[in-house]
Amino acid sequence: MRKTLIAALMTSACLSMTCAQAQAADLIQVYQQALANDAQYASARAALAAGMERVPQGMAGLLPQIAASGSNTVGNTEQIIQNQGGNKITSPSVHVRTNSYNLTLSQPLFRWDRWETYQQSKLAQAIAEAQFAQVQQDLITRVAQAYFDVLSAEDNLGATRSQKAATTEQLASAKRNFEVGTQTITDTHEAQAAYDLVVAQEFAAINDLANKRSALQTIIGEAPTTLSPMRTGVTISAPEPAAIEPWVSSAEEQNFSVVTAQFNVESAKRDIGRNRAGHYPTLDLIANTGRTYSSGGGTGNGNNNNAIGVQWSVPIFSGFAVTSKVRESIALENKARNDLESARRNASQGARQAFLGVNSGLAQVKALEAAEVSSKSALESNQLGYQVGVRINIDVLNAQKQLFSTQKDLSKARYDTIMNGLRLKAAAGTLKETDLVPVNALLDR
Repeated sequence: MRKTLIAALMTSACLSMTCAQAQAADLIQVYQQALANDAQYASARAALAAGMERVPQGMAGLLPQIAASGSNTVGNTEQIIQNQGGNKITSPSVHVRTNSYNLTLSQPLFRWDRWETYQQSKLAQAIAEAQFAQVQQDLITRVAQAYFDVLSAEDNLGATRSQKAATTEQLASAKRNFEVGTQTITDTHEAQAAYDLVVAQEFAAINDLANKRSALQTIIGEAPTTLSPMRTGVTISAPEPAAIEPWVSSAEEQNFSVVTAQFNVESAKRDIGRNRAGHYPTLDLIANTGRTYSSGGGTGNGNNNNAIGVQWSVPIFSGFAVTSKVRESIALENKARNDLESARRNASQGARQAFLGVNSGLAQVKALEAAEVSSKSALESNQLGYQVGVRINIDVLNAQKQLFSTQKDLSKARYDTIMNGLRLKAAAGTLKETDLVPVNALLDR
């Protein structure tokens, strides 16, 4: 009867799991949700759109500037005449209207500061693009990490509940054996202590799972559905190339933090030239056309004014402001160079750590898979020994605990190895959305 009940429960559980997995979301689907709803990614996309406007703004300083101006005035004019006798004679008031307009064009011919500003604007746009690419990579790793954190928490909860079920059965067995006098009260107390401990661990696992799902919800903007779990017995690929040097070299040149720092150095160089231009002369082409027309007293007259020429200016002294700005920009360039070196070192360290993490994780997964097989055999042996009286209750409880702990460590090692593989590509600056496809293939969809 007991075996029939267990078989029915297992069949029901399998059917429920099949239905849940049929509706489960995989890693690609969760990533698509993050693309649409993640606030950090949306902010970066807006920052990129703003950065794309820097080039038109920089170009504007080199293009012609055209301005129109005009005036329309109305007034009264009185003419005062003094005759030979010293008397003043005032003529009747004349109503006068004056209209004028001017159209002015100014085309820079030599403005070195504006040229440097234009070059800086192109670098600013490149920086915005590199920063957005960095955010894209961060989104991939954040989504994958949050996804696997949920799976790890689910595995932890599942293993804890399995351990609870096994401990419950062992506690019941110890109580029965004590009642019939085949075992001492010590076995019952040991089983009870193990049961109480696993109940506390279950509450902690439930809370941890809720926190991990909340973290994923922060990224995708809605409560996550059931997630596709990892397939059993998956094989995780080793990094290609298998040597660490190509990864480090790529990180020192292609990592987006390094690329951004390189653009900042170039921009700092341009800033030096822009500030030094404060000592240089400027030359502009000026063209102007205008008309002034006045009417009053039944008469009217107008003037047309047209002019074209060049306008130049030579700075002589500005209170040492230009010299100070040049010194400031030189210091900022030195800072940018040191920031670049720091970015390269950090990228190199990140690549090394991720590469070692992948290889260490692969070895750890292999060792834990063997340990899982050994733990299952040990549990079966202890259960059989307990039945025949050569093992005590605590031996079975320890064997159960060892097996479930090994299974939790194995699942976590797999997730960590996969994440280190993604971080390795991110450090090298080569991580793309397509890199999620082989990871997604490891899931049971």
